[in-house]
Amino acid sequence: MAAHRRLGSFDEEGFLTLRDRSKDMITSGGSNIYPREIEEVLLRHPGLVKASVVGRPHPEWGEEVVAFVVARPGAEIGEGALDRLCLDHIARFKRPRHYRFIDALPKNNYGKVLKTELRRVLAQPANGGDRGELRLNS
Repeated sequence: MAAHRRLGSFDEEGFLTLRDRSKDMITSGGSNIYPREIEEVLLRHPGLVKASVVGRPHPEWGEEVVAFVVARPGAEIGEGALDRLCLDHIARFKRPRHYRFIDALPKNNYGKVLKTELRRVLAQPANGGDRGELRLNS
C-alpha cells in the first residue's frame, strides 16, 4: 500500500484539519496554495458539477493555478463569473489564472481524479481551445 503525505494544521483546540496532499500543493511566488481550497470555492457555483485544480510551471512565479471545470449540462459559465466567485472567497494570488472547461474529469477505477493526467494535458501544446472534451491517451 502506498503512503500518502497529507498536509494539515492543528487549531487552538487541538483539532487537526487536513488541507491537501503534499504532492498536489502549488507553489506560486513563494506562497503555498492548496488546490482543495480553490476547488471547494469553485463548486459553490451552481453551474458547476466538478472542479480540479493543478499547478502549471510558470517561468516567473514557479507555478500558476489552472482549474479544470465541468459545467452542468446546458449551463453557460464564463471565466469572469468564476473569477468573481474566487475573489469573493479566497486571496487574489490563489485564484486560477486559467480555466479549462471540459466534459469530464479523468478518474481511476476508484473514482479518484487523475491530476497527473491533467498536468500532462497542460504540458502539451494547445489543441484548439479551452472548451470541450479532454482527450486522454489510453
